[in-house]
Amino acid sequence: MQAILNKYLVVMFIVTIISGCNKNTIDSQILNPEFGNPSKVQMIGFEGNMMEPFLSRDNKILFFNNLNNKSENTNLHWSIMINDSTFKYQGEISGVNTIDLEGVPTLDNSGNFYFVSTRDYPKTLSTLYQGNFNGGKVNSVKLIEGISRLQGGWVNFDVEVSADGQNLYFVDARFDQAGGPYSADFVMAKKNNSGFERLTNSDDIFKFINTYEYLEYAACISENQLELYFTRAKAPLNILSIPEMMVSTRKTKSEPF
Repeated sequence: MQAILNKYLVVMFIVTIISGCNKNTIDSQILNPEFGNPSKVQMIGFEGNMMEPFLSRDNKILFFNNLNNKSENTNLHWSIMINDSTFKYQGEISGVNTIDLEGVPTLDNSGNFYFVSTRDYPKTLSTLYQGNFNGGKVNSVKLIEGISRLQGGWVNFDVEVSADGQNLYFVDARFDQAGGPYSADFVMAKKNNSGFERLTNSDDIFKFINTYEYLEYAACISENQLELYFTRAKAPLNILSIPEMMVSTRKTKSEPF
Protein backbone atom coordinates (compact mmCIF):
# COMPACT_ATOMS: atom_id res chain seq x y z
CA MET A 1 0.00 0.00 0.00
CA GLN A 2 2.82 2.40 0.80
CA ALA A 3 4.31 1.73 -2.65
CA ILE A 4 1.03 2.78 -4.24
CA LEU A 5 1.00 5.94 -2.17
CA ASN A 6 4.58 6.77 -3.18
CA LYS A 7 3.63 6.37 -6.85
CA TYR A 8 0.70 8.68 -6.21
CA LEU A 9 2.92 11.38 -4.73
CA VAL A 10 5.17 11.35 -7.79
CA VAL A 11 2.40 11.43 -10.36
CA MET A 12 0.54 14.22 -8.54
CA PHE A 13 3.32 16.54 -9.70
CA ILE A 14 2.27 15.84 -13.29
CA VAL A 15 -1.50 15.72 -13.07
CA THR A 16 -2.12 18.77 -10.89
CA ILE A 17 0.16 21.36 -12.41
CA ILE A 18 -2.44 22.93 -14.69
CA SER A 19 -5.62 22.90 -12.62
CA GLY A 20 -7.12 25.86 -10.81
CA CYS A 21 -9.16 28.80 -12.05
CA ASN A 22 -10.90 32.07 -11.35
CA LYS A 23 -14.46 31.15 -10.46
CA ASN A 24 -16.00 34.51 -11.26
CA THR A 25 -14.75 34.87 -14.82
CA ILE A 26 -16.39 31.68 -16.12
CA ASP A 27 -19.94 32.05 -14.89
CA SER A 28 -21.46 32.87 -18.28
CA GLN A 29 -23.71 30.52 -20.21
CA ILE A 30 -22.20 30.97 -23.64
CA LEU A 31 -21.37 27.80 -25.54
CA ASN A 32 -18.05 29.00 -26.95
CA PRO A 33 -16.30 31.00 -24.24
CA GLU A 34 -13.39 33.20 -25.24
CA PHE A 35 -10.70 34.70 -23.05
CA GLY A 36 -8.36 37.63 -23.46
CA ASN A 37 -4.59 37.57 -23.38
CA PRO A 38 -3.17 35.92 -20.25
CA SER A 39 -0.98 37.98 -17.94
CA LYS A 40 1.59 36.77 -15.43
CA VAL A 41 0.57 36.94 -11.78
CA GLN A 42 3.02 38.51 -9.34
CA MET A 43 3.19 37.10 -5.82
CA ILE A 44 4.83 39.64 -3.49
CA GLY A 45 6.80 37.99 -0.71
CA PHE A 46 6.89 34.43 -2.05
CA GLU A 47 9.65 32.70 -3.95
CA GLY A 48 9.10 29.24 -5.37
CA ASN A 49 6.61 27.29 -7.38
CA MET A 50 2.89 27.93 -7.03
CA MET A 51 0.47 25.17 -8.04
CA GLU A 52 -3.25 24.41 -7.77
CA PRO A 53 -4.43 28.05 -7.52
CA PHE A 54 -7.94 28.76 -6.26
CA LEU A 55 -9.33 32.29 -6.17
CA SER A 56 -12.08 32.83 -3.61
CA ARG A 57 -15.36 33.84 -5.21
CA ASP A 58 -15.20 37.30 -3.66
CA ASN A 59 -11.84 37.75 -5.46
CA LYS A 60 -10.04 38.58 -2.21
CA ILE A 61 -7.93 35.49 -1.46
CA LEU A 62 -5.76 33.31 -3.69
CA PHE A 63 -5.00 29.87 -2.26
CA PHE A 64 -2.31 27.58 -3.65
CA ASN A 65 0.16 24.86 -2.78
CA ASN A 66 3.90 24.91 -3.35
CA LEU A 67 5.77 22.47 -5.60
CA ASN A 68 4.32 18.97 -5.58
CA ASN A 69 7.55 17.02 -5.52
CA LYS A 70 9.43 14.76 -3.11
CA SER A 71 12.10 17.46 -2.77
CA GLU A 72 9.62 19.71 -0.92
CA ASN A 73 7.00 19.40 1.77
CA THR A 74 3.92 20.29 -0.26
CA ASN A 75 1.73 22.56 1.90
CA LEU A 76 -1.17 24.98 1.54
CA HIS A 77 -0.59 28.74 1.35
CA TRP A 78 -2.70 31.90 1.02
CA SER A 79 -2.39 35.45 -0.28
CA ILE A 80 -4.54 38.56 -0.60
CA MET A 81 -5.35 40.41 -3.81
CA ILE A 82 -3.76 43.78 -4.53
CA ASN A 83 -5.12 43.98 -8.07
CA ASP A 84 -6.05 41.53 -10.84
CA SER A 85 -2.47 40.40 -11.39
CA THR A 86 -0.80 41.15 -8.06
CA PHE A 87 -1.15 39.33 -4.75
CA LYS A 88 0.60 39.70 -1.39
CA TYR A 89 1.75 36.45 0.23
CA GLN A 90 0.43 35.86 3.74
CA GLY A 91 2.16 32.57 4.59
CA GLU A 92 1.21 28.96 5.07
CA ILE A 93 -2.36 28.27 6.11
CA SER A 94 -2.36 27.50 9.82
CA GLY A 95 -3.94 24.38 11.26
CA VAL A 96 -3.96 22.30 8.08
CA ASN A 97 -0.42 21.36 6.98
CA THR A 98 1.51 18.20 7.94
CA ILE A 99 4.74 16.50 6.88
CA ASP A 100 2.65 14.77 4.20
CA LEU A 101 1.23 16.27 1.02
CA GLU A 102 -1.50 18.92 1.28
CA GLY A 103 -2.84 20.52 -1.88
CA VAL A 104 -5.76 21.38 -4.18
CA PRO A 105 -7.51 23.99 -1.98
CA THR A 106 -11.13 24.98 -2.60
CA LEU A 107 -13.60 27.11 -0.65
CA ASP A 108 -17.36 27.63 -0.67
CA ASN A 109 -19.20 30.87 0.07
CA SER A 110 -19.66 29.94 3.73
CA GLY A 111 -15.95 29.48 4.45
CA ASN A 112 -15.94 25.70 4.29
CA PHE A 113 -12.48 24.68 3.13
CA TYR A 114 -11.68 21.44 1.26
CA PHE A 115 -8.34 19.97 0.26
CA VAL A 116 -6.32 16.86 -0.58
CA SER A 117 -3.99 15.27 1.96
CA THR A 118 -2.16 11.95 1.96
CA ARG A 119 -1.63 12.06 5.74
CA ASP A 120 -3.57 8.88 6.57
CA TYR A 121 -4.08 7.16 3.21
CA PRO A 122 -2.45 3.83 4.24
CA LYS A 123 -4.88 3.63 7.17
CA THR A 124 -8.05 5.24 5.80
CA LEU A 125 -7.72 4.78 2.00
CA SER A 126 -8.95 8.38 1.84
CA THR A 127 -7.38 11.69 0.79
CA LEU A 128 -10.09 14.38 0.96
CA TYR A 129 -10.48 16.61 4.04
CA GLN A 130 -12.50 19.62 5.13
CA GLY A 131 -12.39 22.40 7.74
CA ASN A 132 -13.42 26.01 8.31
CA PHE A 133 -11.23 28.80 6.93
CA ASN A 134 -11.01 32.07 8.84
CA GLY A 135 -8.23 34.65 8.66
CA GLY A 136 -5.49 32.35 7.44
CA LYS A 137 -6.36 29.40 9.68
CA VAL A 138 -8.38 26.25 9.09
CA ASN A 139 -10.23 24.93 12.14
CA SER A 140 -11.93 21.60 12.82
CA VAL A 141 -10.07 19.63 10.14
CA LYS A 142 -11.63 16.24 9.50
CA LEU A 143 -11.86 13.52 6.88
CA ILE A 144 -14.76 13.87 4.43
CA GLU A 145 -17.00 10.86 4.94
CA GLY A 146 -18.78 9.19 2.03
CA ILE A 147 -16.26 10.02 -0.70
CA SER A 148 -13.57 7.33 -0.90
CA ARG A 149 -14.22 3.97 -2.57
CA LEU A 150 -12.24 2.48 0.36
CA GLN A 151 -10.33 0.22 -2.02
CA GLY A 152 -6.55 -0.01 -2.13
CA GLY A 153 -5.08 1.57 -5.26
CA TRP A 154 -7.98 4.02 -5.70
CA VAL A 155 -7.13 7.65 -4.91
CA ASN A 156 -9.14 10.90 -5.00
CA PHE A 157 -6.49 13.39 -6.14
CA ASP A 158 -8.65 16.44 -6.90
CA VAL A 159 -11.61 18.20 -5.29
CA GLU A 160 -13.77 21.21 -6.14
CA VAL A 161 -16.69 22.49 -4.08
CA SER A 162 -19.66 24.34 -5.53
CA ALA A 163 -20.14 27.95 -4.44
CA ASP A 164 -23.18 27.04 -2.32
CA GLY A 165 -21.27 24.19 -0.65
CA GLN A 166 -23.86 21.58 -1.58
CA ASN A 167 -21.85 19.60 -4.13
CA LEU A 168 -18.34 18.21 -4.44
CA TYR A 169 -16.71 17.44 -7.77
CA PHE A 170 -13.80 15.01 -7.40
CA VAL A 171 -11.88 12.27 -9.18
CA ASP A 172 -11.68 8.52 -8.77
CA ALA A 173 -8.22 7.48 -9.99
CA ARG A 174 -6.79 3.97 -10.20
CA PHE A 175 -3.14 3.19 -9.45
CA ASP A 176 -1.21 -0.03 -8.93
CA GLN A 177 2.26 -1.12 -7.85
CA ALA A 178 3.66 -0.18 -11.27
CA GLY A 179 2.32 3.37 -11.13
CA GLY A 180 -0.54 5.12 -12.85
CA PRO A 181 -3.03 6.61 -12.87
CA TYR A 182 -4.54 4.19 -15.36
CA SER A 183 -7.97 5.75 -15.09
CA ALA A 184 -9.34 9.00 -13.70
CA ASP A 185 -12.99 10.01 -13.93
CA PHE A 186 -15.22 12.60 -12.36
CA VAL A 187 -17.67 11.82 -9.58
CA MET A 188 -20.19 14.13 -7.95
CA ALA A 189 -21.41 14.04 -4.35
CA LYS A 190 -24.05 15.97 -2.44
CA LYS A 191 -23.88 17.24 1.12
CA ASN A 192 -25.66 15.41 3.92
CA ASN A 193 -25.63 15.55 7.71
CA SER A 194 -22.50 13.41 8.15
CA GLY A 195 -20.48 14.65 5.21
CA PHE A 196 -21.21 13.91 1.56
CA GLU A 197 -22.70 11.04 -0.39
CA ARG A 198 -22.06 10.06 -3.99
CA LEU A 199 -24.95 10.84 -6.29
CA THR A 200 -26.66 7.75 -7.66
CA ASN A 201 -26.78 9.42 -11.09
CA SER A 202 -23.16 10.64 -11.02
CA ASP A 203 -22.17 8.44 -13.97
CA ASP A 204 -24.99 9.93 -16.03
CA ILE A 205 -23.96 13.52 -15.17
CA PHE A 206 -20.48 12.92 -16.62
CA LYS A 207 -21.35 10.41 -19.35
CA PHE A 208 -20.20 12.80 -22.11
CA ILE A 209 -16.99 13.71 -20.24
CA ASN A 210 -15.58 10.56 -18.65
CA THR A 211 -13.78 8.23 -21.05
CA TYR A 212 -11.99 4.91 -20.92
CA GLU A 213 -8.90 5.91 -22.89
CA TYR A 214 -8.33 9.33 -21.29
CA LEU A 215 -7.89 10.73 -17.80
CA GLU A 216 -10.30 13.49 -16.74
CA TYR A 217 -9.37 15.55 -13.68
CA ALA A 218 -8.87 19.06 -12.19
CA ALA A 219 -12.50 20.21 -12.14
CA CYS A 220 -13.31 23.92 -12.11
CA ILE A 221 -17.05 24.58 -11.80
CA SER A 222 -18.80 27.88 -12.48
CA GLU A 223 -20.90 29.42 -9.73
CA ASN A 224 -24.16 28.36 -11.37
CA GLN A 225 -22.73 24.84 -11.98
CA LEU A 226 -23.57 25.01 -15.69
CA GLU A 227 -19.97 25.18 -16.96
CA LEU A 228 -17.27 22.67 -16.09
CA TYR A 229 -13.64 23.31 -17.00
CA PHE A 230 -11.28 20.37 -16.64
CA THR A 231 -8.09 18.69 -17.86
CA ARG A 232 -7.91 15.64 -20.11
CA ALA A 233 -4.81 13.55 -20.87
CA LYS A 234 -4.15 10.22 -22.54
CA ALA A 235 -3.98 7.28 -20.12
CA PRO A 236 -1.79 6.08 -18.55
CA LEU A 237 -0.23 9.37 -17.56
CA ASN A 238 3.50 9.75 -18.15
CA ILE A 239 6.05 12.41 -19.04
CA LEU A 240 5.03 12.18 -22.72
CA SER A 241 1.36 12.91 -22.00
CA ILE A 242 0.00 16.14 -23.47
CA PRO A 243 -2.80 17.46 -21.21
CA GLU A 244 -5.52 19.63 -22.73
CA MET A 245 -7.87 22.11 -21.10
CA MET A 246 -11.51 21.29 -21.86
CA VAL A 247 -14.92 22.85 -21.18
CA SER A 248 -18.36 21.28 -21.04
CA THR A 249 -21.71 23.01 -20.51
CA ARG A 250 -25.30 22.17 -19.66
CA LYS A 251 -28.54 24.17 -19.61
CA THR A 252 -29.79 23.05 -16.18
CA LYS A 253 -28.27 21.38 -13.12
CA SER A 254 -30.55 18.38 -13.57
CA GLU A 255 -29.01 17.28 -16.88
CA PRO A 256 -25.57 15.91 -17.90
CA PHE A 257 -22.70 18.12 -18.96
